[in-house]
Amino acid sequence: MRRTGFLRKPPDKRHRPRYGARVERHYGMDWLRIGAFGLLIFYHIGMVFVPWGYHVKTADPAGWVTVPMLFTNPWRLTLLFVVSGFASRALWLKSRGAARFMADRSWRLVLPLLFGIAVIVPPQAWVELRTQWPYGFDYWTFWTRHYWYFGDFGPMILPTWNHLWFVGYLYLYTLALVLIASLPGGAVAQRLFDQLFAGTRVLWLPAAWLLMTQVVVFQRWSDSHDVINDGVAHLAYFPAFLFGFALAGSRPVMAWLARLWKPALAIALAGYAVTAAIDIAYTARIPWLPGRIMLAARYIQAWMMIAALIGIAEVYLNRDHRWRPMLTEAVFPFYLIHQTIIVVAMYWLLKLSLPAAAEFAVLVPVTMLGCWIFYRYGREVPWLRPLIGLRYARRVAAPPKMTPEAV
Repeated sequence: MRRTGFLRKPPDKRHRPRYGARVERHYGMDWLRIGAFGLLIFYHIGMVFVPWGYHVKTADPAGWVTVPMLFTNPWRLTLLFVVSGFASRALWLKSRGAARFMADRSWRLVLPLLFGIAVIVPPQAWVELRTQWPYGFDYWTFWTRHYWYFGDFGPMILPTWNHLWFVGYLYLYTLALVLIASLPGGAVAQRLFDQLFAGTRVLWLPAAWLLMTQVVVFQRWSDSHDVINDGVAHLAYFPAFLFGFALAGSRPVMAWLARLWKPALAIALAGYAVTAAIDIAYTARIPWLPGRIMLAARYIQAWMMIAALIGIAEVYLNRDHRWRPMLTEAVFPFYLIHQTIIVVAMYWLLKLSLPAAAEFAVLVPVTMLGCWIFYRYGREVPWLRPLIGLRYARRVAAPPKMTPEAV
């Protein structure tokens, strides 16, 4: 009898193919990708209740909410680029050519991005204008007359991509990846990666890079989401994307991450403790020295947590489950629509003047239900599938072949 679920044994890693051959699917990284996008959804719900800027806010944001938010804030986006680079390696090898790979990635990224800018994102901008600025027009007037302004429209630039900046950055990094991966000497580059990040270097080298680029040379607290003026963020995100791409073909580095996840997690938690303590100690403006300590701790925490999560995925999560294919497919449509659901739902909740706890209790299930309906309906409509990041034609599993034992 065939064993299913998390009881299924992972593929024998001793027989993984070399550079240029097909890469075995890593179920642990699939689960990590699912978890990372799921965490992002809850993070954006939290943005409603924290004093930081966001498209819609509860009537009385709570300062203490920053403490749990700081746990994921430093590493959540960098992790997404790592797992995206990891997934891109299998797609690159499967495409068997730069042209086919680029055509597939353009279809799967650019089309949903354009659809998102035109249809999904505009309600967010309208709610922000209605709740935080003196804007009195209805949504239809906004979308038909003001959204396509192509310039500074009061406090914001319209049209906008809001949370879909990640898709735009991912596509640009993919373009650069094609140029790099098309160069000769790929096998040599893979061996150099295996040697460079062997042992504890897989922990401290990326952390040192982040400290140098994000703390010492530049001081990056947040992103602008502006491709041209977001160069410091590119110094973090693009190397993370390339690291994930190379990691997908590196059994030695993955083995080191599996071995070192416990000390990495301990260092990450220590970094979080420092950032949380400074945030609690200074409710107003943080002085220069504590601010630099906090910034350094954030980036140490960022890479150590990413390394720990990859190690945990390798050791404990590299198992398949009957829900994995569906969840793997659903995460991108969930990502596309989740913030619009959060913002619009909160806009209507504000009219009820509920306590913040009640707003949160309603917002979480409404967001998850809305994402699920968007995905379940969208995947059944052929023309809508590519607009939400799915393949145009649903794949139908081939019927099992009849064998003498089955007859």
